[in-house]
Amino acid sequence: MRAIGNIIWFVFGGLVMGLGWWLAGLVALVTIVGIPWARSCFVIGQFAFFPFGKEAIDRRELSGRGDIGTSPLGTIGNIVWFVFAGIWLAIGHVCSAIACCVTIIGIPFGVQHLKLAGIALAPIGKTIVSTDVASASRRMNAEAAVLRSRGIA
Repeated sequence: MRAIGNIIWFVFGGLVMGLGWWLAGLVALVTIVGIPWARSCFVIGQFAFFPFGKEAIDRRELSGRGDIGTSPLGTIGNIVWFVFAGIWLAIGHVCSAIACCVTIIGIPFGVQHLKLAGIALAPIGKTIVSTDVASASRRMNAEAAVLRSRGIA
């Protein structure tokens, strides 16, 4: 089902969405100052091409340790991103989600646009993984939190 959803998505908007993200990445690269955001644009562009079966997850949640993107520097980077590009990309995705959700058949596509809108607001510190990896990571983190709360670990 994911493959069918991805093919339909790609043909009816995913190609344009992904290319839009890649264009934003190229603009960020040209500015030199935007190089840290360019990588996020290219990763999210790939996610925009084929979003079904994938999920954006915090890298700290995935690996269990922080890095520069999940640190306060990442937060500052996300604030800068939000002001200059994130809000506008998110508005575009939300408008697309509303248009998709008008029809019943478009609701799954509207949900994907909302996922993309969420990551458009703050992409730094996130990575794209399969939904299976994301759920396994969350389950392991939850189990570790339960053990810590019981004083076992």
